[in-house]
This record gives sequence, C-alpha cells and structure tokens, in this order.
Amino acid sequence: MRTRFLAALLIAATAAISAAPAGAQSGHWLTPPDKLPQVGRGDKTRNLDFLFGALKVAPDDVTAKAIEERIWALWTLSPSDTANLLMTRVKTAIEAKDLDLAIKLLSAIVKVKPDYVEAWNRRATIHYMKKDYGRALNDIREVLRREPRHFGALAGLGLIMQDIGDNKQALEVYRRALALYPRMERIPDLVKTLQEKVEGRDI
Repeated sequence: MRTRFLAALLIAATAAISAAPAGAQSGHWLTPPDKLPQVGRGDKTRNLDFLFGALKVAPDDVTAKAIEERIWALWTLSPSDTANLLMTRVKTAIEAKDLDLAIKLLSAIVKVKPDYVEAWNRRATIHYMKKDYGRALNDIREVLRREPRHFGALAGLGLIMQDIGDNKQALEVYRRALALYPRMERIPDLVKTLQEKVEGRDI
C-alpha cells in the first residue's frame, strides 16, 4: 500500500510529490506534512540544533511528530522572498503534473539560492518520480552536504539504494536516519527487514 512515511524526509508537499513511482516496492519517498507550523525568522541554526536534540529523546510518537513538523517548517522557510514565491509556483506545477516545469523552477531557485536545502530536496524527489536516479542522487548529495541531519534526504537515499539492489548501503543509510530520528515512521521496520537480508537472522 502506497502511503507516505510521515503525514513527511520535511515544503508544503502535494500528493503527487508523496507518491513513489511505479516499480518502487521497497518504500516511499519521505516528504513533509501538508500543513506545517508557522516559524519566526530567528536563529535557524540554534533552533534546529535544539529541535534535533529534542527529536532524539522524544518520549512518544506524538511528541516526535510535532518536533518533526517544526524541523520541516524551518527547512522550508527561505530568507529569500523570491525563492518562496518560486516554491509556490513549484507546488502549482506539481499539482498540474507538470514535473518538467517544476524542475526548471527548482533549478532557478538553486542557482540563485544554492544554500536553500529544500529546493535541492524537492528537486531530488521529482527526479526520483521520473526514475532519474542519477540526478536524484546528485541532489541528495547537495542536501546532505548542506544539512547532514536531513532525515528526509537520508530516507530517500535509502529508498534509491533499495531500488537498485544495494541493500547493504540502504541499511547503513536508514540507520543513519534513525540515529537522528529514532521514531521515524516505517524506517525501523525497513531496518529490521534489511538487517535480516544483509546480516542474517539472530541465532
């Protein structure tokens, strides 16, 4: 059954962005919830550091989910009004299933604001939907170079590794994601399944 990992890997995503392409049987690309909390324009780095610390020790799934949404909100907010405007046009293009236009818009954003992580992440998602794994991987690398804690990008990387048959690498990547976000939905089950495939069952 094709559902999103979280009701997320983190942008006001649409159902089109959330759906994995046909043939991807191992999981689904992680995208942000449709509704995100409002955040101020304070010290983004300090806020993210605090939230990631809280995410690791969240006592239950509801608390973890609320923290996750605040992280997505911070990632999604750009200091550039132009980038924010273009991202709304990206959303419209995706809703119209015009993925080529969405990619052109996102390419324009990363050209002007290369440090805006979510533009790279969104474009990686679209490349994955188009089964263009090479470009998706390139964009994921850009995301993780700028934000190594991006659990959404890590989940996407793990998904691609599974799709191309590299279960060992997928397991490693999913474990990295869980180290950041222990209560991430579905990832523990994927880790358990891959662990049995890669490392064998415990005797």
